[in-house]
Amino acid sequence: MSKFDEKVALYKKFMDDRDIRSNTELLTAVTKGLGPSIYKNDAETVSGSDAKELETVKKNFLIKKLGLADSPALDKAIEEVMERIGKSERNKYRAVVYFMLVKKFNKESVYGM
Repeated sequence: MSKFDEKVALYKKFMDDRDIRSNTELLTAVTKGLGPSIYKNDAETVSGSDAKELETVKKNFLIKKLGLADSPALDKAIEEVMERIGKSERNKYRAVVYFMLVKKFNKESVYGM
């Protein structure tokens, strides 16, 4: 199993352990879109308590990548994802957060799904 496949398996297990529905094909596509950042401990996770980091998720992923218009709904969606994963969970994997946001906004088409 490649390192990439190991990461996807880790994220899938993380989601399964929290009863978060996953689609392996979409999760793989989202993970691939993150490039080498998945291999860096700091970049691999999202800090749910860091306003600057959450703003980056909104601007760089939701607005730029998914093509959504800036609105309070984006902040609300990020907050809901953080709650669903668990505020106390240290490892809020970026691939999982992004996957959940893609599903929330029905933007699977961005990944060819």
